[in-house]
Amino acid sequence: MTLEPRPAKHASQVLRLVAGDELTLFNGDGRDYAGRIESAARGTVVVRILSAGDPEPAPPLAITLGLGISKGERMDFALQKAVELGVTAIQPLFCKRSVVRLDAPRLDKRHQHWLGIIISACEQSGRRRLPSLGMAAGLDAWLAAAAADPPAAEARLLLDHRAPQTLAELPAPEGAVSLLIGPEGGLAPEERDAARAQGFVGVRLGPRVMRTETAPLAAIAAMQVLWGDFRA
Repeated sequence: MTLEPRPAKHASQVLRLVAGDELTLFNGDGRDYAGRIESAARGTVVVRILSAGDPEPAPPLAITLGLGISKGERMDFALQKAVELGVTAIQPLFCKRSVVRLDAPRLDKRHQHWLGIIISACEQSGRRRLPSLGMAAGLDAWLAAAAADPPAAEARLLLDHRAPQTLAELPAPEGAVSLLIGPEGGLAPEERDAARAQGFVGVRLGPRVMRTETAPLAAIAAMQVLWGDFRA
């Protein structure tokens, strides 16, 4: 197979791999693929696939992160680290206090940028299953879709520093978890009310107010320790 431009550039110009060198590829389907470079010239890298590795086990806790869209590097950082911590799906959300506003062409470009960050984070962390990335949507639309087609046995958590309970006080979820976190400035009161109306339960992470790029990482790490694959 011929590698796509980005991994081809990484293999030939960054790693300096040449014909005969072996490497490991992944395409997000849950397996690693051992390969050997057949040719590498003028930015085109052709690889022969030698074997498929064992499938990556399904995570014990499937976490969907609904994250208010924040500015540039903050959003990139949150996405990258969420993937490293084992999130299963990511849904970028436009909220009332979102500073970022994008028209259709810019939104498509940003979506591709975020997808590239997710792929790179999988490569770095050794993940073989690619987390899904939803197209950015309004919070109201996302909540309405969740109400129309609720997943079975899904726990719904709303990160709110005003909430009376912590993650450790909640019972272990029986299935998947959806975690909702607002943008800079947090969710507006009416947005929190709308989320609670759809079954989201408010939880806090200790006594401190965290930034929008810090909060999801702390919450995901805590959930992985309590209920997920950090226990293994």
